[in-house]
Amino acid sequence: MASLPHLHSLSFHSPSYLHPTKSKYPSHQFLTMPSPPSASPFTVSAKEKNPWLDPFDPGEDPGMEINDPFPKGKQQEDPRPPENPTNPYGFLKFPQGFNVELADLASKLRGDVRRCCCLMSGGVYENLLYFPVIQLIKNRYPGVEIDVIASARGKQTYEINKNVRWANVYDIDIKFPEPAEYTDMLGVLKNNYYDLILSTKVAGFGHAAFMFMSSARDKVSYVYPDVNISGLFLTEYFIPPNLNLSESGYHMYDQMIEWLGRPVKDIPKEPVPPLKVSISKKLRAHVAEKYTEAGAQKGKYVVIHGIQSDSVASMQSRGDTDSLLPIELWAEIVKEISSDVKPVIVIPHEREREELEETVGDAAAILFMTTPGKLAALIEDSAGVICTNTAAVQLALARDKPCVALFSSEEKAKLFVPDAEVKNCTVIASKTGKLIDIDVEAAKTAVKYLGKTPVFA
Repeated sequence: MASLPHLHSLSFHSPSYLHPTKSKYPSHQFLTMPSPPSASPFTVSAKEKNPWLDPFDPGEDPGMEINDPFPKGKQQEDPRPPENPTNPYGFLKFPQGFNVELADLASKLRGDVRRCCCLMSGGVYENLLYFPVIQLIKNRYPGVEIDVIASARGKQTYEINKNVRWANVYDIDIKFPEPAEYTDMLGVLKNNYYDLILSTKVAGFGHAAFMFMSSARDKVSYVYPDVNISGLFLTEYFIPPNLNLSESGYHMYDQMIEWLGRPVKDIPKEPVPPLKVSISKKLRAHVAEKYTEAGAQKGKYVVIHGIQSDSVASMQSRGDTDSLLPIELWAEIVKEISSDVKPVIVIPHEREREELEETVGDAAAILFMTTPGKLAALIEDSAGVICTNTAAVQLALARDKPCVALFSSEEKAKLFVPDAEVKNCTVIASKTGKLIDIDVEAAKTAVKYLGKTPVFA
């Protein structure tokens, strides 16, 4: 068959940033791959750009000018038509790309985030420490809608977070999830058209692929240091100092916070907000009824949390598993509490009540509470908190309540309660590295001193 003469004149035309290399064959040109792009000037660290992203991306155009059609500064809140009073569902939220006439011009170019989803690993403690990150996202991207996917225990934490639109139950820590649950959650992520998905799980190939299939614009997660293929599916990734993030304590999400709050163009670096929780009136009333029935009065009782139990409602941190004290040691500490206040001991399971009543007697009230929302409401109406390293210590600091915290070591105390003196928290640490060997006399002294403060009057 005769060859077509016009095909001999075809050649590959390369973009301006690619430099073709001529071969000895005149009718062909071969392209050489560009060198890896240098790190973006807006990254917060010196690490190079994700090498798994587009190798043909030359980086940001230094000659590009952002004029009036491209608003500067932070994004504006999503413009929304007025509510339709005849529609029980309000105004319909269209998927991404279908209501372009309502969106700001070049929102993708500026990196605006209208919808964000957080895939949370861990229990109550880990989710509670993520609250500053959620507040940072709200401050950095005005008008953003934040959704959370967490374990059954972790979901309960968002009862006291006003920034989360909805929380769904799906445990991303399960290595082999049910296929029906896996595909259903993948459909939930795809149908919400998220601009940004953040994950606190150290991702391998499987979890990174799960995030990639969500079709979100930006996918950010922690990755294993030896599984570099995970970066192929992610927009940005972090290599944590420990495979167990919780071992870093209060600052376990520092790498993600640094990336989210990074300065971009004319937007300065976003400061990290403190840990705060919000408690609804309905929850306050429910808890007030509970402690009133137990014989306690508002502002005249002390919350005790950290009873040794095998219940999942103990609200421990994964980074400090030695954080529960036996009932016998708590009984010694309870005896030293001032008579002006009543000890209220929180138990994570009803099976602990009988032994506790035999040991403590009528010296303390006993309340069965398993959710962080109820615990936060109980702490809010109290005069102070005595606890081990459970979620109770973070809730007390979030509500500015005086606290005596018992730790297994000074290192753990510095990790989980930095600047304890400033936060009105007295730390008692064991010298042997085991919580059961804690100096009970030092704890008694701290309790006595705490009982003489005006707060307990």
